[in-house]
Amino acid sequence: MNPFPHIPPKSTVVVGMSGGVDSSVSAALLKEMGYDVIGLFMNNWEEKDSDGACTAEADFEDVKRVSTLLNIPYYTVNFAEEYRKEVFENFLSELKKGRTPNPDILCNREIKFKKLLEEAKKLGAVALATGHYAQNIIHDGHHTLRKSIDTSKDQTYFLYTLNEEILKKVVFPVGGLHKKEVRALAEAWKLPTAKKKDSTGICFIGERNFRKFLSQFLPFQTGNFETLAGTVVGQHCGIAYYTIGQRRGLGLGGEGSPWFVVGKDVERNVVIVERGENHPALFAATLTTFTPSWVRGQAPFLPFQAMAKIRYRQGEQACTLEKGADNTLHVTFREPQRAITPEQSVVFYDGECCIGGAIIADRGPSLYEERKAVPIKP
Repeated sequence: MNPFPHIPPKSTVVVGMSGGVDSSVSAALLKEMGYDVIGLFMNNWEEKDSDGACTAEADFEDVKRVSTLLNIPYYTVNFAEEYRKEVFENFLSELKKGRTPNPDILCNREIKFKKLLEEAKKLGAVALATGHYAQNIIHDGHHTLRKSIDTSKDQTYFLYTLNEEILKKVVFPVGGLHKKEVRALAEAWKLPTAKKKDSTGICFIGERNFRKFLSQFLPFQTGNFETLAGTVVGQHCGIAYYTIGQRRGLGLGGEGSPWFVVGKDVERNVVIVERGENHPALFAATLTTFTPSWVRGQAPFLPFQAMAKIRYRQGEQACTLEKGADNTLHVTFREPQRAITPEQSVVFYDGECCIGGAIIADRGPSLYEERKAVPIKP
């Protein structure tokens, strides 16, 4: 059975190759299935590390080695300018506002499945393949974005902006495999990337020190760490470098439970902290969103009962979606959620299908705000 019935046999497919094992195996699988495969490497960030080495150059060398082994043509395209304009400038702008944007989702929407897809068409391809762990399944005549077979690697959270029109031109060859199967295939085919470590961290920052990297673009502006009662407990080094729910890197000690970021006052340049990972100020049952995106191109009939995630590694949570004013959504969770963070995404699921998502604009009242007349124990 053809796993990609929307892609004609023996047609040309461009594989977005990152130099990692997942995209390498994607190219090999498509080649084995008889497709005319072309490798295409994106260079989105031009910068050398502290040793003077460019990670993009090293990744492209792996792309060349894999492509040569598979006997497929390969090319590179430079999207550094587009990436800076469409993704990075937005990232910095939102950080300055005290919010926590997700550049990986924006990169998928604006670069990988827009710019890269356009380049694939120029090369005569009928489809673009990537190494994402997700499935593009046709059901009742419609393309659906389904979770990967390997739920521990599922990446639909980052792909919710892909609508059905885009999915008609996209394939995810490893979405029906477990990661260990992908590694095994890479070993069997003797791919140079078989044992290469998975990339982690924000797409363009990678595993570098986040604060050190951002300090090149955002000036340090120190300010106070304050409790909800207004007590100053320390100094922070810049409001942009902290996010809701953060524990590590605060530099706050003293006796008692660890400190956590529970809020920000951007106008006063204050990071608000309290002790205890389950402090009621960290929990809220509602949130509002803007710019919702739906895989089917339109929202389900609202109100709608769904499962949702407010961060990638979180388990799905039951919620109700309701229409708000001016193309916004109001989301009410069955159970209060910890560390709802503005500018992150809330992504919605109906069973195994990712139906869409939206950017978080704000959370509703916290448990602390609802119960502040009651004594709180951190």
